[in-house]
Parts: sequence; C-alpha cells; structure tokens
Amino acid sequence: VQLQASGGGLVRVGGSLRLSCASSARTFGSYAVGWFRQSLGKEREFLAAISRDSSATYYADSVKGRFTISRDSGKNTVYLYMDSLKPEDTADYVCAARYSSNTYTYTTQGQYNYWGQGTQVTVSS
Repeated sequence: VQLQASGGGLVRVGGSLRLSCASSARTFGSYAVGWFRQSLGKEREFLAAISRDSSATYYADSVKGRFTISRDSGKNTVYLYMDSLKPEDTADYVCAARYSSNTYTYTTQGQYNYWGQGTQVTVSS
C-alpha cells in the first residue's frame, strides 16, 4: 500500500490547513489510518486515527478540538483538517495505514505497517 501525503505549507498562527493522505490501493477501505508528526529534535507524535469505515476516530489531547480526521472512500483519501494552528504545530506530518478487519483505531507507530512520506507544515507567528 502506497500512501501520498500532501497539503502542507506555510500558515499564520490561527490559520487552518487540510492535509490529504491518498492511496492507489483498491482495498484502501480495509485499512485504518493514522496521522503522526515529528518536529526537529522531538519524537514522532501520534495525532489522530480513523477506523476503516469511519465509525471511530481518536485524537491526541494536544490536537483534540482543533484537528479533524475524515476519509472519503470514493477517493481513497484520508484528510486531516487542522484549525487554530499554533507555532508548536510546526512539524513534518506523515500518514500511516494498516489492514484492519475490525473498526478499531490505532494510536502507536508500531501498529502501522505502511507509511507515506511527510508533508511539512510551518506555522508562523
């Protein structure tokens, strides 16, 4: 499963961005997806996850209420809408996927098998 993340860029504090994670896999609808980020000198951090059928989502406390994860099965794409951005949201954002036979969400890196390349988000003050 190949994943292509896009949508990053430079945004001012308080602004918003929508990241996309697209896959060409016809069975992408059978995969749970998560978003992570890593900023310079820090560990990779879990942000949000969505189940294969969108019935379940889960957010890290650091982004709850500001970020929204969703998926469009017809487009084989998972989105991360980010609002009220802060300078500390500056990071390289990456999406990950794993085959899922259930409707769980997954929050740790080791639970994902497939990773896309990152897309950089920079929030300026």
